[in-house]
Order: sequence, then C-alpha cells, then structure tokens
Amino acid sequence: MKSDLNLVEAQCTFRFAVLGKLDLPATEDVLEPPRDKGKVFLLLITGSHSGGELEGFCAFDKDFVSSVVASASKMQRPHQEDFSLKETKPHLGGGKITGDKLTSTYDLVEQMQYLYVRVVKAKDLPAKDVTGSLDPYVEVKLGNYKGTTRHFEKKSNPEWSQVFAFSKDRIQASVLEVTVKDKDFVKDDFVGRVLFDLNDIPKRVPPDSPLAPQWYRLEERNGNKVKGELMLAVWMGNQADEAFPEAWHSDAAAVSGADGLANIRSKVYLSPKLWYLRVNVIEAQDLIPNDKSRFPEVYVKAILGNQALRTRVSMSKTINPLWNEDLMFVAAEPFEEPLILSVEDRVAPNKDEVLGRCAIPLQYVDRRLDHRPVNTRWFNLEKHVIVEGEKKEIKFASRIHMRVCLEGGYHVLDESTHYSSDLRPTAKQLWKSSIGVLEVGVLSAQGLSPMKTKDGRATTDAYCVAKYGQKWVRTRTIIDSFAPRWNEQYTWEVFDPCTVITIGVFDNCHLQGGDKSGGARDSRIGKVRIRLSTLETDRVYTHSYPLLVLHPTGVKKMGEIHLAVRFTCSSLVNMMHMYSQPLLPKMHYLHPLTVTQLDNLRHQATQIVSLRLSRAEPPLRKEIVEYMLDVTSHMWSMRRSKANFFRIMGVLGVVISVGKWFDQICNWKNPITTVLIHILFLILVLYPELILPTIFLYLFLIGIWYYRWRPRHPPHMDTRLSCADTAHPDELDEEFDTFPTSRSPDIIRMRYDRIRSIAGRIQTVVGDLATQGERLQSLLSWRDPRATALFVIFCLVAAVVLYVTPFQAVGLLTGFYVLRHPRFRYKLPSVPLNFFRRLPARTDCML
Repeated sequence: MKSDLNLVEAQCTFRFAVLGKLDLPATEDVLEPPRDKGKVFLLLITGSHSGGELEGFCAFDKDFVSSVVASASKMQRPHQEDFSLKETKPHLGGGKITGDKLTSTYDLVEQMQYLYVRVVKAKDLPAKDVTGSLDPYVEVKLGNYKGTTRHFEKKSNPEWSQVFAFSKDRIQASVLEVTVKDKDFVKDDFVGRVLFDLNDIPKRVPPDSPLAPQWYRLEERNGNKVKGELMLAVWMGNQADEAFPEAWHSDAAAVSGADGLANIRSKVYLSPKLWYLRVNVIEAQDLIPNDKSRFPEVYVKAILGNQALRTRVSMSKTINPLWNEDLMFVAAEPFEEPLILSVEDRVAPNKDEVLGRCAIPLQYVDRRLDHRPVNTRWFNLEKHVIVEGEKKEIKFASRIHMRVCLEGGYHVLDESTHYSSDLRPTAKQLWKSSIGVLEVGVLSAQGLSPMKTKDGRATTDAYCVAKYGQKWVRTRTIIDSFAPRWNEQYTWEVFDPCTVITIGVFDNCHLQGGDKSGGARDSRIGKVRIRLSTLETDRVYTHSYPLLVLHPTGVKKMGEIHLAVRFTCSSLVNMMHMYSQPLLPKMHYLHPLTVTQLDNLRHQATQIVSLRLSRAEPPLRKEIVEYMLDVTSHMWSMRRSKANFFRIMGVLGVVISVGKWFDQICNWKNPITTVLIHILFLILVLYPELILPTIFLYLFLIGIWYYRWRPRHPPHMDTRLSCADTAHPDELDEEFDTFPTSRSPDIIRMRYDRIRSIAGRIQTVVGDLATQGERLQSLLSWRDPRATALFVIFCLVAAVVLYVTPFQAVGLLTGFYVLRHPRFRYKLPSVPLNFFRRLPARTDCML
C-alpha cells in the first residue's frame, strides 16, 4: 500500500456500529485503494449484518479505526447489559419450595400481609340531627391511613358490605379505629367507635372459610358504651384472600369516587366469542328497476355493524342477475346487529339506486361446523317508495337467493399467527381437551420511567395486563410508585403448547374516573411475550424482563417487570400428539381464506374485541387492547424489513457455512480431513443403504451435543434482532408516521426515492433469478438450436453410458472428480457452467 495514504492493513474482526451510511464496493477482489484519505474501503467481507460479525481483510484510515473501536465500546456494552434478561430468586409462596416445584396454593408470588376490615352493617344508631334523622357512614382509620364507606340519607340501620385492606408493610399504629359518623354540611358528628388492638387480631390463611362478622357495641371517646351496634369482621390475611380484589386499599387512599376506585382494581375480562359469517350471494329474481329502458348493472351490498362489503356487478345484465360470490364478516356474541343486504343498480358512475333490501337477524342463521354446505334460502327484498311525502312499502317483493351461515370450524384470528395465544375453532363442540395449566405470578416492577406529572412532580401509576386465549387479566393499579409490587397470580388452561402469552405494563391516566380525564389515554410502558413451547414443564421460571418501547427517538428501556411462570402438563402424550396436528383448525385448510380476506377479517376482529372490552366496567381501553394484539404489526417499517432480511441471512448462513466447508475440502485446505471425507464417500457409494441412516445418526448426535447448551431462560424482546438499537432516526420517524402520511412533501419525496432504490435492487435480484430459470427452460425449447442440439446429443450419450456403467462406478468417478486436488484444477469456469451461461433468456425481449 502507498505510504502517503497512511493506511492500516489488518485482518479485522469488529462489531459493526451504525455511524453513518457507507457505500462499500460489492466485490471480493483485492482492490487498490483510492487516494481519498479518511474513506473506508472493504476489501474482503464475510458475515452478515449489524447484529453479527464482519470479518475480512480491510484497509482503513488509522483515525477512523480508532474512532470505530471507541464508539463500539461505548455503544454496544451498555446495550447488552441494559436489555438483558436477568434470572432472580424471589421468596415465593412464603418459602414453601420442594425442589423445583412449589407446593402452596398461591405459590408463584411473594406473600403480602394485609389487615382486612369488613364493614357489614349497623343497627339502632342514635339520631344526631335536630330533625331526629341520621346520615351514617363509617370511617376506618389506621395510623395516617383513613378509608370511608358511602353514606346513607336518614337511615339508622344501614348496610354497607365494604372491605378495607391495609398493607402490613405500611402500618404505623398499634390500634385500629372504626368510627361511625353522621354526615353534615359543616362538620360531621361523632356517633360511636370500636377499637381493635392489632396484637389481638386473628390470622386467616386461605383456603380457610371466611371469618364470620360479629356485632360490636359502639363506644364514646371516653370508653363508655352508647346506643348502636356495628357488625364487623377484622382479620390478618394475604393477597390470596377472596376479599382482596374488591377491597379498598390503603396504598390507593388518594383515589376517591366510585369510578376512580373501579379503575384501579384488578379484574378478569373475557373476549367476546367471535364467528366468521359467510354470505354466499347466489342470485336474485324479479328485480324491478325504475328505468326499464336500460340493462341493469346490479350488485349486492352487505352491512354488518361497521363492516360493509359488496359483490361485483353481475355479468348477466337482466332482472334475474347471478353472482355466486362469498362475502365474509366477523360477528360477535351476543349478536346485537342484524345483517342488512341491499340490491343496488348502478345507474350512473356516482349514482346507485336501491332495488330492494332485507335484514337477517344472526340469531336465526345456521351454524356450520365442517365443510358440508348448509341449505340455501330465498329472502324477500323490501322496497320503499315515497308517495305524497310518505314512505310506502311495495307489496310485491323481489327475492334474493343466498346461503348464509356462521362458520364454527374456523379460528377467528385477532392476533398474528406468529404469536397467537389461542388456535381453537369457534365452536366449542370441536375443542380438544386441555393439555395443561399455565400459571403466572406478576411480582413487581423496577426502575419504571416517569410517565406524567402530578402536582409538579413526576409520577407513574402502573398496572399490568396479561392476555392468553380469551381470558384477559388486569392487576390493580399501584399509585405513585416507580417500583410497584403487585404479587398477583393468575391461571389459564392450555390447549396448545405452541402459543404465546403477552404481558403488558401501562400507566393509569383515569384515576379520577372515565369522564374526568379529558380524553387521556393510558400510556404504554412495555410488554413481554413468552412462548409456552420454550418452557420446561413443571419448572418455575423467575426472571426480570426488560420493558422496551420503540419511540421516534429510538429504543428506550422503561423499566423491568418481575415474573414467575410455570407451565404444568397434565398429559405428556396429548401434548406430544399436538405437534403432529395442524396449527389451525381443519377448515382453514379444507376451505382456505385468501391472505387479503384474513388481513381484513383480523382488522375487523380486533376492532370488535377492543370495542366490547372498552364497554366493560371498568373498561379495558382500546389503546390497551390494540397494543396487546399488536394491531400495527402489518404496517410498513424499514427497520422491520431490515430485521427480516437479516433473519433470512442468518438462516442461509448455515448453508453458506456448509458451502465454505465443502470448498475447503475440495481445495485440500486440511489434507487429513479431505482424505477422511474420501473414505466416507467411498463407503457410502459402495453401500448406498447407509446414506440415510448416516444422515439421521449425524443429526441425532448433533442434537445430543447441543443439549448441553440448550437455552435455560425463556426468550425476550431482542433489540439487536429487531434492529431497534441501530435504526436511523428517519426510519423511526417513518415507522411512527400516520396512515395516510402527515409528513411534508420533501420528506415524502426522499422516502419514496429511498424505497425506489431498494425496490430497484430487489428488482435486479428477481430478474437474475428469472434469467436462470429461463436458461433452464431453454435447454429443450430450441430457442438456441445449436445449444439444444448439443444438450440433446449429450443426454443420449449420457443415457447410453449410464445404462451400461454401474451406478457405483459413476458415483465414484463423479465424487473423486469434484474432490480432486487443486493441482488438477483450473481457475477458469467449468465447461457445464460456460455452456449454461451462454443459454438464451428473455431479458433481450424486455423493454
């Protein structure tokens, strides 16, 4: 190399960091570097992508090499540490652990002790107002924490049935005070109280029966008994108590109002039961168009809720049109809206005329469980006309012939099939028995990022949502904490091991109730996916998962969530049998839906699920459901496209490695290995019956060898695999852009040009593949008569030679020729390759 260029030559291995866009020459030849100091030239590259290794003989400017090494050391190491999965050893189930399997009933969480107070009712309360009435309520006070029941107007025998829970970790007093007060405009009047010494309160451990409430006589502040009694139950328990979900919690004392309290409690939701509705429009009869002088252009429009589809215009332009076309909808139980069909005539480009309409209640539609067709039916079409300003129904009705059915043999996809949590058909009659149980303990979170500002300080009110199958669970909201502790345990039935549970963490922005938040949306903190097939059965996995969210500024770690997961298998035989079954129900293969249909139906299914769950009380809001179902996963993203390309290259890397190894064998890089391969090849040719046993034995030995390095931890979100840590800011801005776009014309033009450049490269690769295929076709097409004649003659000679020559001899000669020593090789391409490259393709016929 030229000394004035001050270049460093080395055999380099370094981790690639995106420091800018570099255009490198796509070549494997050693190039003479130009005299542009500071520019990078890659002379020999091996390897793949930004997440892997680049190896090769390189020529770099010395200053650039030092800057790359410094940047890589600063950028890569923190990412690997921050975004990693961490195994933990929490004190689960009060320490009742036997080997790897826990034994208590609520054993996947850390026990949290609570003081429970159940206020049932009161009787014979004395009147306090001058009018002789009483507006009673109860105040439960423990140290600085105070909870109150609702009050009743003018009632001396009220019933509350409310439970209060005080965390033992935050108890700062030794006496529990339960006071009955009279609601007043100026100052509430004292009626009486009951005091409890905390040392005397009994302890209850589920599954013990609930503690029976007792009557307690009210006392004055000086200890004298007064008129009136209060029914109470007071006990020490933990979060496994059945009173826990509906109780008022001391750590949520700042939340007031029924709506606010409802929005912070833990709840279990069920997705609505979804069906595919198939409408097979066959024909119509006796249509009455208004303009009888023209041929009608008739089509059918079908509407179900917010879904609207239409058939093509019938080819038979008569009053008895034919279609025989399927329209597919998503319907949810309970069926609230009918299917509305209208037959319309296109009288002008933007003008349609309704020829008839009918409404079909879905409750009376046939349900199909297999591929056998249901019976067809004729439906009357109603038509209304305006006579002297009044709507009048025409008595004579046209008819439409259809086959309408609810498809119970399909699974309605509301998630991506790559990480679906449920694969069962809609009809319960077709369900298989469960194969096990999934138990998840949501323990805690650490280091959560501030999500909003309240009273001039940053805060986070975090809760978790977990979704598996039709069951959604929502933990209680921990108020104003960056390290919340939930310690709630949930259970799901498992019907297929190749499914995924999704757990998300969110910030609650509705502590004042649904209508008092100004249209605020709960903010996403991050989510985790766990595939059940990657879990060992009966093993408890306790890990701290990073919560990663992609922002327009890049990937950001929002904290960590601590989970305990156990998959228990009830029948190993049934679970192994599932691996031989189709992933989806049979109808997906007997009568498959098109890709476009599946995309549209999935969009409709997610809209229905989010709408139904948002109507629950408290609501599971639309932004939560859409984030958990990953609604936007199908949208274009340069980052995802690069990540998928690198995944393909990673898969093909195995093939490339085998090809390199075989090339080394053929070039005798290691003579001993090459000789051994010759001997193995000779044995396999002479004894061909050993080929398949040898291959399977080799795969068996590889599998046994890799068992030592099997993954011991469940997979988690990988920023390098997702290309999230190296994504360019403009690519992220494009990914977060709305659809249709809201960016300026200059940015859109730049992105369009970039996509054109990428598409041009893809177009070139596809064209090259087509060229090779057309060359294969031209071997016998006589497009090049001389080449085809040579190939036909060669085939005849080869047939005669192979007919008279033993197969083993041909195999040995071919193998030894391929594995011949480099001394007998030439650097020029072989004769068959030269012949193939000279074959004609259709590229010269393209404009």
